Amino acid sequence: MVAMGHYNQMIWDEISFDNSGHQFFALMVAMSMAVFVGMRPISGVFVDSVNYSQYFSVIKGERFVFSWETENLLFDNLYDYFASKEYDIRIFFTLIAFIYFLGIFLACRKMFPKDTLLAFVVYLGAFSTFSYSVNGIKAGAAAAIFLIALSYREKPMLSAILTLISYGFHHSMQVVAVAYVIVLLVKNRRYYLIGWVVCLLLATLHVTFFQEVFGRLTDEQGASYLLVDKPDEISGFRIDFIIYSAIPIILGHHIINKYQIDSPTYEMILNLYTLVNAVWLLCMYAADINRIAYLSWLMYPFVLLFPFLSIEGGHRQSVYLRYVVYGHLGFTLFMEFIYYGLLHA
Repeated sequence: MVAMGHYNQMIWDEISFDNSGHQFFALMVAMSMAVFVGMRPISGVFVDSVNYSQYFSVIKGERFVFSWETENLLFDNLYDYFASKEYDIRIFFTLIAFIYFLGIFLACRKMFPKDTLLAFVVYLGAFSTFSYSVNGIKAGAAAAIFLIALSYREKPMLSAILTLISYGFHHSMQVVAVAYVIVLLVKNRRYYLIGWVVCLLLATLHVTFFQEVFGRLTDEQGASYLLVDKPDEISGFRIDFIIYSAIPIILGHHIINKYQIDSPTYEMILNLYTLVNAVWLLCMYAADINRIAYLSWLMYPFVLLFPFLSIEGGHRQSVYLRYVVYGHLGFTLFMEFIYYGLLHA
């Protein structure tokens, strides 16, 4: 039994910390996922994929004219262009899937050069990764591009350009972009922690004032989520989402305080996640709150892994990292097969 445990530990150490050749394997996984997801059948199982396909058929063959009046400047024009060329919709889906999965891979490679494969696999196991590759594809592609921007944070001009491109793919990235600027200017992580707790208290008390303010400030589609009289079944005080969202925040502050970690990069990423997640707390009673939560969850695996994989010292102990990875995957499996499977079948 002891020998088996030692053998399992050796395997985990090999997977976690020997990245020799693993970047190439991660790239192959990313490309395979892009093809697999992109060539999916047009089915209601993939929700918005049907809507994209139906409208694609309506405008197929029409003359393409670049429009500055679209909601999502880059995505919408790209979509119209592919339709004008009368391509199969799955060619377009495959392109978006490549942007999504390769974007995540590139961000993992830049953020975690020694542990790219582990980081990429953990990201694939995140609660919202697959759904945003087949359903919320605009937000998914935008998120992947922003992750690259975040990974190139030391090159401000490139990071800014990539952030703008992510906004061009989905308008909701304006929230993340503004938060990104704020955390670069205000760096005290305690402010963000206190703000998050206050937002949680307001959500607990069912205060929707800020949700209504955001609804009036955003565009028409954003308002359709925020200014609703009858939110959907996903909405409401979701204790499961709160616990899930709180874990990286609690873990991050615990690690920084206990081990006296001095990492401006980690604190910036933690602050960014905390701030964007606090916005979700203020909008918890809106429709489709999972889409609002995803604006912070898109950074979730990076916030979890960063103190273990990118900070020098004794914080990469495999036993703790293993708990984080298994717990992260366990939540996804629970939500997919128990919560949405058995309880809401």
